[in-house]
Amino acid sequence: MTSKKDILQQKINASLRGGGAERNEAQHRKGKLTARERISLLIDAGTFEEVGGLVVHRSTDFGMEDQQFYGDGVVTGYGTVDGRLVYVFAQDFTVFGGALSETHAEKICRIMDLAMKTGAPLIGLNDSGGARIQEGVRSLGGYADIFYRNVQASGVIPQISAIMGPCAGGAVYSPAITDFILMVEGSSYMFVTGPNVVKTVTNETVTADELGGAGTHAVKSGLTHFTADNDMQCILQVKKLLSYLPQNCEDVVPKIPFELADEIREELETIVPQDAHQPYDMRSVIHGICDAHSFLETQAAFAENIVVGFARLAGRSIGIVANQPNMLAGVLDIDASQKAARFTRFCDCFNIPLLVLVDVPGFLPGTDQEWNGIISNGAKLLFALSEATVPRITVITRKAYGGAYDVMNSKHIGADMNYAWPGAEIAVMGARGASEIIFKKEINEAADPAAKLLEMETAYAEKFATPYLAAERGFIDEVIEPKYTRRKLIKAFAMLENKVAKRPRKKHGNIPL
Repeated sequence: MTSKKDILQQKINASLRGGGAERNEAQHRKGKLTARERISLLIDAGTFEEVGGLVVHRSTDFGMEDQQFYGDGVVTGYGTVDGRLVYVFAQDFTVFGGALSETHAEKICRIMDLAMKTGAPLIGLNDSGGARIQEGVRSLGGYADIFYRNVQASGVIPQISAIMGPCAGGAVYSPAITDFILMVEGSSYMFVTGPNVVKTVTNETVTADELGGAGTHAVKSGLTHFTADNDMQCILQVKKLLSYLPQNCEDVVPKIPFELADEIREELETIVPQDAHQPYDMRSVIHGICDAHSFLETQAAFAENIVVGFARLAGRSIGIVANQPNMLAGVLDIDASQKAARFTRFCDCFNIPLLVLVDVPGFLPGTDQEWNGIISNGAKLLFALSEATVPRITVITRKAYGGAYDVMNSKHIGADMNYAWPGAEIAVMGARGASEIIFKKEINEAADPAAKLLEMETAYAEKFATPYLAAERGFIDEVIEPKYTRRKLIKAFAMLENKVAKRPRKKHGNIPL
């Protein structure tokens, strides 16, 4: 007679096998890890505690009662990553293709509820063929239960989605609500409707990878924040990202021990070219300011005219928003505004101070930008920075023209400290454009209009294209030599550590979506 302990062990062993050895091997042949292998890579050794390992589906239609797998296609539980509590669910493609059923969804919801109760990050490892069609509306209801919890958790706990296989149809909306999305090149994709439907409806011929692969969402839509070559690299990226984040909205990011020295960085003196029209890489400024090898850029391949990401400054986690003169001269456009606004709001949700590095000639002109909403999209960035209550510091490295000066964390929209380098130009527009307007009559009447324009341009630049008028008005707190920037920022962020900002009582603002 089989003992009760033996029966338990048999059930546990069956749950651990997932869809069975053959299907697990098929997963490996695709270059993918199984759900449990992914969790073992993510979670500290010996700390994972599974929840709901013996759950099975309740469906009796289409012969489903004869196909029972413990766990029902998703592994859920909790453990630690670098000693910090996290909750995780990993969809198991070897069981019904990871398709979501009523009980599958209930397991995920259970973990989400626990994450909210205890204030710890939620990580979803997505690898699913979509809704389990044998269950009809019950599976659709399961998706909605998850979506609702994603929204309730937004801004309360960090939510990270790693797309490690297919994610299609209604399944895409849960990751879209979460804070960060990671995708694996060649094996993951996301789309609302697949290539066959696209072909039928629009007569477009497109592959799954072209329609919604990692590269597509990294470059074209900006949906994914990080891409990885394989599952292992993706998991390592998740772990690195977590190191910059707090546990919840009431927490702060643990500070890494750091021994202060003089913190002067001579290399910052030569990064910005003398020629105002010559590009340079703002990442060089970021690396010069921040702790060595600490910068973690997000959405690096999307809207490359702005750079956003996390870094450490004297061991403290900070968020960085920076114009990129190397791409479109660092101009603000629709995509750049959305990218920076989204990142800003995340940092503000989770008490991560913001550093804004400015070299911006303005907003991108053109019918395409105007007709597609540069006004409302530029306003998103303005709104996001204006409502942020975390410590906010701005450094103008070269240009800050027009409305873009206001939007890029100016003193007028609540920045705490604003610095400028000596070569900074803070004005309504560039000296040449301004001179052509202001001195139009004198230039046209001059014997040599080109020489007159150059004379007027030089005079205008000497008076207005400097940081000193702004400093005289108190819009700039200090004009600093580039080499002292890191030292100034370390002191300023330390000074602002206990900042308290009160906002008008309201349910929530109405950001121009």
